[in-house]
Amino acid sequence: MTPPAIFFLVIIGIWSLLNTYVGWRLGSVPWIAAHIGPRLLATAIALLWLSYPAARLLSARGFHGIAPPLEFVGAVWIGALFLLFAALLTTEVLTLGGWLWPQFAPVLRGWAALAAVALACIALVQGLRPPVVRDFEVRMPGLPAERDGLTLVVLSDLHLGALIGEGWLTARIAQVDALHPDAVVIAGDLVDSDLDGSSALQSVLKRLRAPLGVWAVLGNHDAYAGPERVVRFAEAADVHVLRNRAVELAPGLHLAGIDDPATLGFTGPRAAGDRRLATALAGPRPGATILIAHTPDARTAEAAAAAGAGLMLSGHTHGGQIWPFGHLVHLRFSLFAGRYEVGGMTVLVGRGAGTWGPRMRLWRPGEILRVRLRSAATTAGAVRAT
Repeated sequence: MTPPAIFFLVIIGIWSLLNTYVGWRLGSVPWIAAHIGPRLLATAIALLWLSYPAARLLSARGFHGIAPPLEFVGAVWIGALFLLFAALLTTEVLTLGGWLWPQFAPVLRGWAALAAVALACIALVQGLRPPVVRDFEVRMPGLPAERDGLTLVVLSDLHLGALIGEGWLTARIAQVDALHPDAVVIAGDLVDSDLDGSSALQSVLKRLRAPLGVWAVLGNHDAYAGPERVVRFAEAADVHVLRNRAVELAPGLHLAGIDDPATLGFTGPRAAGDRRLATALAGPRPGATILIAHTPDARTAEAAAAAGAGLMLSGHTHGGQIWPFGHLVHLRFSLFAGRYEVGGMTVLVGRGAGTWGPRMRLWRPGEILRVRLRSAATTAGAVRAT
C-alpha cells in the first residue's frame, strides 16, 4: 500500500473514531436520550461524518451547486466535533470515565456538550470576521539606507476555494491596498486542495498589486492542489512564484522563496528540502535577504540564518486556529505564531488571513502582517498590534 493511501486510511480512521466516541457519549446525556433517541442520533452523526468527504467527492465530480454548502456544513462539523471531543474528554478525566459520580457524570457531559456548542458558535463568528493587521518593524543588517522604511504586506494561508471565494478575496485586496505596501508577499497556501471554478478567483486576484510586485511560495495545500497548476493559476494573475530561487526586489534587497516540503510528496527525503534552501540562498547577495518559507521549521530557520538571511516569513500554523488545538500545534512547531529571533535572523510567523476547513477561529483572529524594514543605521522599532 502506498504512503498516500496509508495516510488517507489513518485520517479516515481517526475521523471515524472521533465521530463514534462523540456520538456514544452524547447518547448517554439524559436530555438527548429522552428527546432524540439512539437511532436518530446515530443517523445524524453518520450524515455529519459523511458530509465533508462527500462534499469533496461531489466537487471533484463537478457538482458545484451542492458541493460548497455541503462542504460548509461538513467543515463546521469538523470544528464542532473537535470542541465536543475536547469537552467530553475533560468530563472523562474529571469523573474517571464515569466511575466517579456515576449518576452525575451523564449530566456533566450534557453541560460539557452545551459549552462546546456555545464555543463553536463563537468560533464561527470569529472565523467569519476579517483578519486584523499586525505591524512589525524589522532591523536588517546590510539593508541600504535608501531602502529604509520599505513596507511589505504579508498574507498567508488564504485557502482560496469553495469556502473562501471572490467576495472574501475582494475585501482582503481592499484591506491590503489601504496599507500602501511597496511589495506583497503570499507566504504559501494560496489555494485550498482544488482549483475548480478558479477563473473568477483568478480575475479578482489579479487586482492585488504593489509597486515592487506580488510574490508567493507554494504551501502544503498548494502541493495538494498540484504545484504546476497553482503556479499557472498564480502567474496568470500576475503573482510571481518563487520556487527555490531568489530575485533582487530592489537594489540591495533580495527576496528568496522555497517550495513547501509537501511538494516532495510523502517519501521525499529531507536532504532534497535542504538542497532547495541552499539553491534559493546560493551565490553572492550584497545587501539584505528575506526568505519566504511556508512552514516555520526551526531547522530551516537556522540554516537560513547561517546562509545570511535577515528575515524569514512563514505561516502554516494558523496560530492553532481553534483553541485548544493550538497547544498540540505548538508541540510540533516551536516557531508557532508571532516574532522570533533565530541565529540573529528575525522570523515572523503569521496566523493566516484565511482558514482551513471550518470557517472558525478560537480565540485569536486571522491576521495580515505589515512589515516595515529598517536599515542597520536606524534604531529598531517597537512592535505593535492593532
